Amino acid sequence: MHEDAIVLAEGKYLSSDAKTAHGLVRGPARWRIRAVVDSTCAGADAGSLLDGKERGIPVVSSVTEVPARWCVVGVATHGGRLPEALRALLRQAAETGLSIANGLHELVSDDPQLVALVAQHGGRIVDIRKPRPVSELSFWTGESTRLTIPRVAVLGTDCALGKRTTTQFLVAECRRRGLRAEMIYTGQTGWMQGTQFGFVLDTTPNDFVSGELERAVLSCAREAQPDIMFLEGQSALRNPAGPCGAELLLSGGARQVVLQHAPARRYYDGTEDYRCEIPSVEDEIALLRHYRAEVVGVTFNTEHMDPATAQRAASDLEAKIQRPVVLPLQDGVARIVDRLQIPAK
Repeated sequence: MHEDAIVLAEGKYLSSDAKTAHGLVRGPARWRIRAVVDSTCAGADAGSLLDGKERGIPVVSSVTEVPARWCVVGVATHGGRLPEALRALLRQAAETGLSIANGLHELVSDDPQLVALVAQHGGRIVDIRKPRPVSELSFWTGESTRLTIPRVAVLGTDCALGKRTTTQFLVAECRRRGLRAEMIYTGQTGWMQGTQFGFVLDTTPNDFVSGELERAVLSCAREAQPDIMFLEGQSALRNPAGPCGAELLLSGGARQVVLQHAPARRYYDGTEDYRCEIPSVEDEIALLRHYRAEVVGVTFNTEHMDPATAQRAASDLEAKIQRPVVLPLQDGVARIVDRLQIPAK
């Protein structure tokens, strides 16, 4: 699209709930991101707040402060709902003539008032998670089993860990080495960032998830002819609130895994009251072997950890599992790419 956009993250930009906003600030994006809206940290640079890298994207207090054509919902809410506070901001955006891009499960196009306002002021609505008709979906054929292109699943021990960001880092590092690397996105932010190949997994009826994944992989193989593909994971294999990941291994053909983990987390995100504990990395590696997949390296999300503690935890785990354990935001992913099995050209 490459039109100007503001990103809504009111009250959440400094939390993992704003992972869509974070991805758009880091880039790439389908739009030129001009500002992030969050009155609780207005006045700062969005990049500086995110990872200490200034990006010239201000955090502002309202949707009217920076001229734009689009207003992008940059937060994930509980259950993908559209809370009233966010709905009110979208009404303001519509009244100023902004088009709306929404990745939540609750669709803006199902709100008659918002639909009328957007139409009245000349905008449009894009609901990324609006399900496609079944007639447009693919069923798994098995054709992808004939592919020889290596596929690496970037999985996690929980949701909201940074799997998409790590996937992008892996692709970039491979390309830096002269490899043709591609990412298969499986979430709404991947689409918002303009990734060419993929689908939104959690809007796809279960019977067609494997087929849509296969379609994306085959399209990538045919059009990009990559040396390696990285499949973006969602949630975690054993997350009781939304188990996911086996599809990438069984249907997507990934035999190598990069595993993202947050050492400071004890319970799956959102299950703290139920005390649903996250298994150890060693146990997850053992489980993945039953899927005929091998973990080539581990990446850390260092939330709630100071740098020294995080580095010490990485060194300790690396000694235990005899695989590289890296902090991707701080150290990059070169040591993990060194371990990938990629056929020689």
